[in-house]
Amino acid sequence: MDRVRDLASTRAAVIFTKSSCCMCHSIKTLFYELGASPAIHELDRDTNGREMEGALRGLGFKILFQGIGVDPLVYEIDQDPEGREMERALMRMGCTAPVPAVFIGGKLIGSTNEIMSLHLSGTLIQMLKPYQALS
Repeated sequence: MDRVRDLASTRAAVIFTKSSCCMCHSIKTLFYELGASPAIHELDRDTNGREMEGALRGLGFKILFQGIGVDPLVYEIDQDPEGREMERALMRMGCTAPVPAVFIGGKLIGSTNEIMSLHLSGTLIQMLKPYQALS
């Protein structure tokens, strides 16, 4: 969504959040404690918040994986007629939250926490190495 990209480029640090989310509050506090003055966009208070949230969900891992040299296939299950059943299947497979659910080489890796932990430890790059685009 163009609006997300436009808002994201207004400052060095931009945070899209929800006013009622405790994790969002923690992130905002961390930035303030580090002396940053991020632009804050409360999606639950924006008339286009739901659309922006959907656009952001699609961007996060896609940007991370592309930065590593892998072009991920992204399924937007909320736009699929069988999306509800797909969510239930993901939960049965062990996803603590149905989305985002990340698979690498056909194996369920997990959601946001697992992917970010793997990335911070350097393991994610090693896992994706066989799938990196050939230069």
